Amino acid sequence: MNGKLMAGAVLALAGALWLAQRQEPAPLPVAAKPPAAAPFVRSMEGTRPDGDVREDAARQLVVDAELGYLFDYYLAGLGERELDAIRAEIERELERRLAPAAARQAKVLLGKYLEYKTALATLEAGLKPGKDLLASARARRDAMLKLRKEYFTGREIAGLFGAADAYDAQALARLEVTQDKQLSALQRQEKLAQLDAAMTPEQRAQRDAPVAIMKVESSVAHMRAQGAGDNEVYRARAAAFTPEAAARLAELDREQAQWQARIAAYLQQRRQLPQGDALALQQLRDAGFSAQEQKRLAAYE
Repeated sequence: MNGKLMAGAVLALAGALWLAQRQEPAPLPVAAKPPAAAPFVRSMEGTRPDGDVREDAARQLVVDAELGYLFDYYLAGLGERELDAIRAEIERELERRLAPAAARQAKVLLGKYLEYKTALATLEAGLKPGKDLLASARARRDAMLKLRKEYFTGREIAGLFGAADAYDAQALARLEVTQDKQLSALQRQEKLAQLDAAMTPEQRAQRDAPVAIMKVESSVAHMRAQGAGDNEVYRARAAAFTPEAAARLAELDREQAQWQARIAAYLQQRRQLPQGDALALQQLRDAGFSAQEQKRLAAYE
C-alpha cells in the first residue's frame, strides 16, 4: 500500500473508532491483544461492522444512517471479495440483527442501495471537472440528489442520507465563503464563525477528527525517530483514541512494513530481468503478488 493510501486508511479507521468508542484508555502491550475473529476480508481484521441497525416497537425497520454505515462497511471490501459475496454477507448480518420482517425490508433497501451506488459511480465518471470548484461541487450534489429520487422514497432518502446531506451543505457553504472574493478577511472570518456556530456537535467532531488524528500520527513519527518501540507507540495511540484503535493501527503498521519489504524485494529482482522480457516480468509479479495487488505495482515502478 503506498503512503497516500495508507494515510487515508489510517485516518478513516482511527477517525471512525475515535468518534464511536471514545473512552478512558487502559494501555496494554500490543502482544497482549487477543486475536480477533476471522474477518470477512483481511483489511477488516480487528474491526467490528458499523451500523446500529434496529427495528421499532412494531418490529418494522428503522431507516436511518446506521443502515448505510452497515452497507458501506462491507462494500469497502469490494476488490477483496466479489459483490455477490458482499451482498450475501450483508444479508446474513441483517438476519442476525433484525426480526424477520425488518430483515426482509432491509434486504429490499440493500438492493436499491446497490443499484443506486452503481448508478452513482457511472454518473460521477461522466461529470467533467470544471475550473470553478464551487460550481463543480454544486453540480455533483444536484446530480446526486436527482439520482436518488429514482431509487428511494422521500422517507428513505431522509433516513439514509439526511445527516450526510446536512454536513455536505455545511461544506458547500464554507467553500462559498472562502471563494467569495468580494468579502474582506474580517467578513470572511465572521461568516465562517457563523457557520461553525450552526454546526451540530456531531458535525463538529466529524470535521475536527482528521486534524486530531494527523497530530497524533505526527507525534508517533517523531517518537519512532527518537527510537520508540511498538509498545510505546501503542500506549500513545491508546491514550489519544482507544485501545481497539491503537491495536488496529499497530496492525496497519505491520502490514505496511511487510508490504514495503515485498516491494523492495520485487524491485531488486525486477532489475535483474532481461530488459523488455514481458513474460518474465509477469511471472515475477504472479509469484509475489495477487491480481489485486498487481494493480498497485505501477506506483512503485
